[in-house]
Amino acid sequence: MSDYNWCHGPSCHKRHTTTRIRGVKGSKVLRTIKINVSGLYPQGIWKYFCDQTCMHDFIYKHAQEFIALHPRTEALETPIEDPVKTQNQYGWVDTEIKEINNNTSH
Repeated sequence: MSDYNWCHGPSCHKRHTTTRIRGVKGSKVLRTIKINVSGLYPQGIWKYFCDQTCMHDFIYKHAQEFIALHPRTEALETPIEDPVKTQNQYGWVDTEIKEINNNTSH
């Protein structure tokens, strides 16, 4: 497997930054950023995107496809104890919410 991925941002090669300029004099291009897969974030999303702009461009372009692959047909719920409300010294009301752990080991 390669140690590099090309940024998946759909417009990465169109962004006007000096880090994207490649080629010889008279034949310059803006090129997609090459990402070192074994760099700072070897797992996770940052091995596919050079920055947040490219990541968000990709998400905006493909969000409907993601939803079609993994539709949510019902709400998710997390059981909690009754919330405890207390007023702090500044007059703000703090609400403590505790999840109920339903995971029982057998």
